[in-house]
Amino acid sequence: MSKHDAFKVAQILAKLRARHITTDREGALQAQIDRLFKTGEDGRILPEVLRFTNTGETRGVVVVDGPGGGKSTLIARVLKKHPVLAMGPDGHPHFLDVIVPSPATFKGLGLEILRRTDYPTGRSRRDMWEIWHMVRGRMSDLGVSLLWIDEAHDLFCADRKLILRGLKYLMQGDEAFTLILSGTGQLEEILRSDPQLWRRFTLMHLPPVNAFTQGDELLDLVANYCQTAGLEPCIHPELLPRLVHAGRGRFGLVLELVVAAIEQALVGGHSAVDIDHFAAAYALKEACSSDRNVFYAHDWMLIDPDNPHGVAEVKRPKKSRKK
Repeated sequence: MSKHDAFKVAQILAKLRARHITTDREGALQAQIDRLFKTGEDGRILPEVLRFTNTGETRGVVVVDGPGGGKSTLIARVLKKHPVLAMGPDGHPHFLDVIVPSPATFKGLGLEILRRTDYPTGRSRRDMWEIWHMVRGRMSDLGVSLLWIDEAHDLFCADRKLILRGLKYLMQGDEAFTLILSGTGQLEEILRSDPQLWRRFTLMHLPPVNAFTQGDELLDLVANYCQTAGLEPCIHPELLPRLVHAGRGRFGLVLELVVAAIEQALVGGHSAVDIDHFAAAYALKEACSSDRNVFYAHDWMLIDPDNPHGVAEVKRPKKSRKK
């Protein structure tokens, strides 16, 4: 492949990866967010958090899905497009997004938030609670009423009880704000362990992709991606169920496999995407043999994508004893 062709392929792939697929999940999440804020007389949402108790408690949303499910992309999209939270009168949004830093400590997260708001921290020797008191004041001064903590499950590798107490602190009092926490199923499990904190959140599980109920939609999606790349789409009759299985039923991983298969076709100079390109993309990612490749194997449904080298355990019926 010439340098010119390689550059052209890179441009096509970048265009595909930058695309956003609108789903009904966006509307569902925005509805959950909107109910956390006050409503003006004209019926429009205000960037002022709603208080749900006489002690000034706010509420939040927990978004849970496995890695590659697309939760981070979904939340970012909804917040950046939100008619009120996306842009304040001074040009700054009313929300702040932050990923749990490494090492994952509650104090470190507070310092990261201060840095994100251009607050000079230097080598802060303040204790954790003093830092979070500064965070609350800083958020209030900037008119930030929503904090989104992504990969929030990583935060609890330290003192779990301390962090749970800290999250409650952020959601009560005069300078309280609302929270969006996103992470894996482990996050839900941890938050449920504290009933006082858990009652302040609503939960949003991102449903897995279903090859049967969403078949037409997924076929159109694959065809559209291929068309954008100037290729004919794959017409293999079992593409969709194998694709969804290989992607663990997670929307983001399914899209990644589609783009990776298109890359294989483009690099090979082919005019159409076929099942071999999906198999090559899967093998490149999982380093599996052909007989354990979801796109080749006869018993592909028994293959665990998270353990492609293992053998699936098949439960056989017990034989009844003869008396």
